[in-house]
Amino acid sequence: MSGRSVTESLARDFGLTAEEYGRVLAIIGRTPTLTELGVFSVMWSEHCSYKSSRVHLKTLPTSAPWVIHGPGENAGVVAIGDGLAAVFKMESHNHPSFIEPYQGAATGVGGILRDVFTMGARPVANLNALRFGSPDHPATRRIVDGVVRGIGGYGNCVGVPTVGGEINFHPAYNGNPLVNAMTVGIAPKDRIFLSAAAGIGNPVVYVGSKTGRDGIHGATMASAEFAADAEEKRPTVQVGDPFTEKLLIEACLELMATDAIVAIQDMGAAGLTSSSVEMAGKGGVGIELDLDAVPQREAGMSAYEMMLSESQERMLMVLRSDREALAQAIFAKWELDFSVIGRLTGTGRLVVRQAGRVEADIPLAPLAEQAPLYRRPTAPPPAAPPLGDVPDPIGLAEALLQLIGCPDLCSRAWVWDQYDATVGGQTVKRPGQADAAVVRVEGTRRALALTTDCTPRYCAADPRTGAAQAVAEAWRNITAVGGRPLAITDNMNFGNPEKPEIMGQFAEAVAGIAEACRALDFPVVSGNVSLYNETQGRAVLPTPAIGGLGVLDEAAQAVGIGLGAGLDLLLIGDTTGWLGQSLWLREITGREAGPPPPVCLEAERRAGDFVRAAILGGGVAACHDLSDGGLLVCLAEMALAGDTGLRLAAPPDDLPAHAFWFGEDQARYVLAVADGQILIDRAQAAGVPVRRLGRTGGSDLTLPDGVAISLASLRTRHERFFPSWMDPAGG
Repeated sequence: MSGRSVTESLARDFGLTAEEYGRVLAIIGRTPTLTELGVFSVMWSEHCSYKSSRVHLKTLPTSAPWVIHGPGENAGVVAIGDGLAAVFKMESHNHPSFIEPYQGAATGVGGILRDVFTMGARPVANLNALRFGSPDHPATRRIVDGVVRGIGGYGNCVGVPTVGGEINFHPAYNGNPLVNAMTVGIAPKDRIFLSAAAGIGNPVVYVGSKTGRDGIHGATMASAEFAADAEEKRPTVQVGDPFTEKLLIEACLELMATDAIVAIQDMGAAGLTSSSVEMAGKGGVGIELDLDAVPQREAGMSAYEMMLSESQERMLMVLRSDREALAQAIFAKWELDFSVIGRLTGTGRLVVRQAGRVEADIPLAPLAEQAPLYRRPTAPPPAAPPLGDVPDPIGLAEALLQLIGCPDLCSRAWVWDQYDATVGGQTVKRPGQADAAVVRVEGTRRALALTTDCTPRYCAADPRTGAAQAVAEAWRNITAVGGRPLAITDNMNFGNPEKPEIMGQFAEAVAGIAEACRALDFPVVSGNVSLYNETQGRAVLPTPAIGGLGVLDEAAQAVGIGLGAGLDLLLIGDTTGWLGQSLWLREITGREAGPPPPVCLEAERRAGDFVRAAILGGGVAACHDLSDGGLLVCLAEMALAGDTGLRLAAPPDDLPAHAFWFGEDQARYVLAVADGQILIDRAQAAGVPVRRLGRTGGSDLTLPDGVAISLASLRTRHERFFPSWMDPAGG
């Protein structure tokens, strides 16, 4: 590579258009060196510059009284009380996870952990949002196995619990799975570390692992769709070391307890290039780097390779000039590399030297200010035609058994059993116990409520409604454990933005997120955009994954979904029997059709505020929001979680039974309470729709017609898929 001449053709290979390359020539005033071309190509990639999405992302609501830092830093920061802040973000590692599932997923976890502890926060929880192809596709089992092992292997070794997430299967992800990783950390709210460099002459310090050739042009690879030769891109996938990451967390947090750090940045996508350029650019200073001082694990690395390497477990810091020895001693104690590789200057330029030769000399301001910004054409998504009447072909009992065992609704125990959900000793609600994970804030009585949510089939049918529903469901899941929703992080996974129909999906989804966040006082404080999720021209479903965070003032008030005996069951919220885009429609009739359920944000707010108040008032034994599969699936999940049966009352006369029990109307919850009449009276006084559903007890789920389904048979169906699919011989 180092011997190649820099031409427009090479620039195209690096992902720059002819116009963008012309802009590079104008900025530099000459033909760039190979290293300079590499710097421009990664910094102007879709992955790093957000050149297709920035105009839309600016419309999102990002502020609230509790928001300390919104988008623009390594992660979002919100105040949670007791002088503390929650620091959180979600990012994608989609393309690497298709090419090399284990390392792709593992390094996705490692990267998002660094984004959080870079801000001065100790990571306390990991979550993930995973989308895989059809279980029948020959590659899906291998990808699922590798991704799950990668997430568990990295998170478990680094000692951060994986407490929640979601999994969907759909043929649209056959050639392009989505692996979105989320990390949450806790920090003193007045000790948040930022990335803007300052102080001419201050040392620029490299810490962590050595630099190798893994991950070179990873950011560029993430900014292009796959062709048939996708697996040949394996050299662009990074290799992770969670044990080094654990040491790096401890060393960085120890140094952060001093006054040594001026600025700090994770070497993530685009590695040393993005970290140095972003730090100096944000601070309005220049930066000079001596690559001979960069710790290297491979011989003969060129400047181009070192600047673009995405080797893992590395950080870049600007230190106070009188604190070098202190910092070096801390990193030596933790047996990590520490090297002064440069200084801040007043030139406003990035200057890179190797072996006494200038390999790059670039003005930083134009690199950022003249970065491409596209207002790409959008085509409005076609409206889904009305569904019409759909008769029930098999009856309630058989439909429930099929749904509870289908890949999208079956037990995920095979997955979460590979994750350590309790390391650290602060997990209050683990996967399967509640709608949101609940993690105690150590040393306080508070807890965080955490969730990831998106229903891609809704977004495919109506991107605006689907994206709003994803926000609303995250808000509901936090509410359903008793949490007060504070903020979200988003991960926007879409196809090729150069196609107007894809850009139309994206624009509509952003509009839906913005509308829901404003209505629910649930601002966006961080996020990630992952475009070009296509293989051979076929895009994934539009998937705007939402990571939600809320707080409980008293961890002990959190409720789960498991039922106990002798309780009244109440349905909160309106039911119209909406079957469009429902899992019942897909799994029982084989159709994905109709518009998704409408989202009334006023109804969401009214029902959710009522439910939260009821939980915090102490009168709710269990709560579950309604989503995939509708009411009967919700009740079956509650029965299985508590190992307690229930007997159901008759549905309303004006709705077909299957529509009432399997429709996916929004803004609904099921509550289990000791005395239903008390809550009914309160709901009616508050103008919140409420309906008696039945009563808990026994070991069967008994339908209104008297048909009893044993919990044992439900559990067998619910737990069968993953073990038998992953191990056909043993399952």
